[in-house]
Amino acid sequence: MFILLLTVAAFFLGVYFYLQLPQFGKPPAGTRLDKIKQSPQYRDGKFQNQSYTPALTEGYSYAEVMYQFLFKRNPKRNPTGRIPSVKTDLLNLPVDRDVMVWFGHSSYFIQLSGKKILVDPVLSGNASPIKGSNKSFAGTEMYTADEIPNIDFLFITHDHYDHLDHQTIIKIKSKVGRIICGLGVGAHLEHWGFSASMITELDWCEAIDLGEGFKLTAAPSRHFSGRASKRNNTLWLSMILQTPTTNLYLGGDSGYDKHFKEIGEKYGPFDLALLDNGQYDVRWNLIHAMPAEVLQAAKDLKTRKLFPVHSGKFAMANHAWDDPLKTISALNKAGDLDIVTPMIGEAMNLSDIQQDFKAWWIGVD
Repeated sequence: MFILLLTVAAFFLGVYFYLQLPQFGKPPAGTRLDKIKQSPQYRDGKFQNQSYTPALTEGYSYAEVMYQFLFKRNPKRNPTGRIPSVKTDLLNLPVDRDVMVWFGHSSYFIQLSGKKILVDPVLSGNASPIKGSNKSFAGTEMYTADEIPNIDFLFITHDHYDHLDHQTIIKIKSKVGRIICGLGVGAHLEHWGFSASMITELDWCEAIDLGEGFKLTAAPSRHFSGRASKRNNTLWLSMILQTPTTNLYLGGDSGYDKHFKEIGEKYGPFDLALLDNGQYDVRWNLIHAMPAEVLQAAKDLKTRKLFPVHSGKFAMANHAWDDPLKTISALNKAGDLDIVTPMIGEAMNLSDIQQDFKAWWIGVD
């Protein structure tokens, strides 16, 4: 019995010290936590969604999810071939080019009216704090941190590992001018050596003037947050980026809810909306919208163009790797919405989004 107790104690002690590694970040504390407690979104010791949002849809259990993950994996979760991609030289882009370049999943670069913006960069080849446990698909790692130019603004929608990657953030640290994120996320960044003076944390409906006609407004999404063992101690966001020429909706991760219509009424119409369309499952459809719901969200937002993201790089759900784009394209066969589907690395023209993008996922096994 003594040996058993010693083994159990050693196990939990090992887990505790493992969770102190830098990639897990730090929870909010002190004056930061005091500010969080003043947020209308913070109740009963954690941030809350607008609507009741359990992690699993009613009628499903964690045991069932784990069983499927272990014994009923979709053989097409990962492609067997390479994902097609192209490479845009970000370091030598003409300053007058207004473009967006997708890095796969939910990471992308924006150059607009001379401003350079990076959103949720994950360039380490891994979407997990455990190295090699959630590797990117072959062909998707076109860019390294060394190929990212100096950027004016780094936007972080929430602190999940597939959106806030410690390894990438550390490597681009010297290139970042200013960081905009949700309440509490700054604790991770300061723990990683960023100055508090360069971090702005926003609550839902708060806005910040970025200068020269650029304005960023933090808006709701229907999701959750957390690193290590703590959930919902930092705030998840969608973002509205208004510029002298373009109105963009940067959706982050979200299940479908009333906030899309409310945002569309108040801030729309949008020229382009980037919406989470991938890593979904009926078992957790309240935190990741299903493709039909993504289409409805785009209509609610009143967007001219829809860019479905959160796919094409990592397998984090049990659907086939290409199901997100195949399904949303099929559902939109009547052409009610204008869906843009650039390849990883392909420059999308933001000054006049009229490019034709091919269905690059067809033919990839």
